Amino acid sequence: MPATPSRRAAIALMLLAVALFAFMDAGLKLLSARYPPLQVAALRGLSSLPLVLVWAVASAPLRSLCRVHWPLHLLRGILSVAMMVGFVYGISRLPMTTTYAITFVAPLLVTAMAGPLLGEKVGLGRWIAIGIGVLGMLVVLRPTGEGMLTLAGLSVLLGAACYAGNVITVRMLAQRDSTQAMVLWMLVLLSLGASLLAWPSWQPLQWRDGWIIAAVGLCGTLAQVALTEAFRRGEASLIAPLEYTALVWVAMLDVALWGVLPAAPTWVGAAIIVASGLYLLTRERVHAEAEHP
Repeated sequence: MPATPSRRAAIALMLLAVALFAFMDAGLKLLSARYPPLQVAALRGLSSLPLVLVWAVASAPLRSLCRVHWPLHLLRGILSVAMMVGFVYGISRLPMTTTYAITFVAPLLVTAMAGPLLGEKVGLGRWIAIGIGVLGMLVVLRPTGEGMLTLAGLSVLLGAACYAGNVITVRMLAQRDSTQAMVLWMLVLLSLGASLLAWPSWQPLQWRDGWIIAAVGLCGTLAQVALTEAFRRGEASLIAPLEYTALVWVAMLDVALWGVLPAAPTWVGAAIIVASGLYLLTRERVHAEAEHP
């Protein structure tokens, strides 16, 4: 397939989004050393909310932001809070590379959920790929007496499952609501829900953490806009595999900021999960081309 300017722009935007999300997550890991997971989840939403509000109001009619399908948005808000808390708790106790390797199982979970919840056909080949991906996840978690089947690993897995559920709700909402409304209300509900839950144990913010919170908000906002624009300009089957380049960024951040690298089983498990995900994306593309020659 020729690399048109639109495709090149989409690739560049996706690579930028992945890098920005990695730096945002590094900020969350730094904050998680000083604040409870619920408070960090709240700060993730609150730090991005002003910027996203400006973007949404400037790029979409006000009516489209207010007239939305509220039940699904509320469900998405609940899933977002659970996803962020699980991820933050896990990333505070595991290397970023290990955390990301576990979260890469999310696309497999999306495929598994799409059958019963969206009525999409999931053939035998895709189920086999999902099963292999789950085996890769078990390699990362290493559920043995000396392995890493810990509360931290399981919380990241819970976050990945909530992320997959979130994606399913996005597919349901995409036919009804605008992208701006989906991003805005997700952050509003995440900020509100996590803040209310975190309030009893809220820790006073330290001035030295102000730049980290600001960087989390800026990186998260720019990453979300870049991600949205990348999928608008390029085919999902071309753009989605680039998400796996995050492993490079988080490995470098692990070494630079914390001086750690995950053990060999993490890399083996990550390779199995990535291979399964790439297979599923290839199958999606083949089916799409068969339906729309």
